[in-house]
Amino acid sequence: MDSGRKRLKTHVPVSLAFLSVFQISWLMISFIVIFFRSSSSPPYYPREADSHPSHARERVNHSDSKWNYICSRRGIILICAVLTNALVLICVVAAQMVTSGMSSAASMGGFNLNSNINFEGTELQKLRELDMQYNQMRAPSIYGGIPFSLTFGIVSLLFVVSGNKPPHRMSRKLLFGALVFQAVGAVVYVVAVGLYLHFMIKVNSTDVCKQREILYSRNGYTWMNCNVSGADAAVALFGLITAILYIAGTVLTFQTIQHVKRYLQEQKRREEEKKQDRNNPQRAPLWAETTSV
Repeated sequence: MDSGRKRLKTHVPVSLAFLSVFQISWLMISFIVIFFRSSSSPPYYPREADSHPSHARERVNHSDSKWNYICSRRGIILICAVLTNALVLICVVAAQMVTSGMSSAASMGGFNLNSNINFEGTELQKLRELDMQYNQMRAPSIYGGIPFSLTFGIVSLLFVVSGNKPPHRMSRKLLFGALVFQAVGAVVYVVAVGLYLHFMIKVNSTDVCKQREILYSRNGYTWMNCNVSGADAAVALFGLITAILYIAGTVLTFQTIQHVKRYLQEQKRREEEKKQDRNNPQRAPLWAETTSV
């Protein structure tokens, strides 16, 4: 009965963390479904033929909503990136809570092992020292992972909010900024995932972790081992998904910049033709000068 109670208290923070992961994953899947249902045609750019009042009213009703631009293919990719950054943040905290042991779990708002712990005397004191040393070795992962994922999530959200206008009305610097941010973000995330896993494997291979594993397994806590935990693996998984999303966003943003460039060139060409028509009235159609007999 006591061992079952210990396991229940142990897995409470893990269950809450993975419940949040499930909820955010469901939202991300919903956005991906919307993305694949969206049209694959390039963004709408107004033309001279659409200057008729009835056409203008129709475009205002159907295409001028800010949410239509925010939920474009490019916007949906960035929204999914915001969600995966949140998942990385949750998994980093969950990994620390699961592996923290008895020394800092209570301070992080998790379970309290002191109520049903089987350790006594010098063994208990040694376990506390090992927990403290192990948590200190793991500290760079949480102190680096939280600001890292928060920064990329917030910047991605800012680009989502700034995309509430048609691409041709947005600042070119903003589009190029989104392109560079996503390209750099993809590379940085892949490197960060590699460094994170390398760091976790290195920490788990130390003598402190091995001695800690022996003490915990001796009293039935077999889940406190020196293998890469499921939460650490989840950090790597969602980090790689975020990198893939940033790669897709880079491609879509590049295509958008190309569409805007072609649209502006076409608009400039039409303005030059209008000026030539005004300067050369002989090019005007002759039927306008005919009169009925």
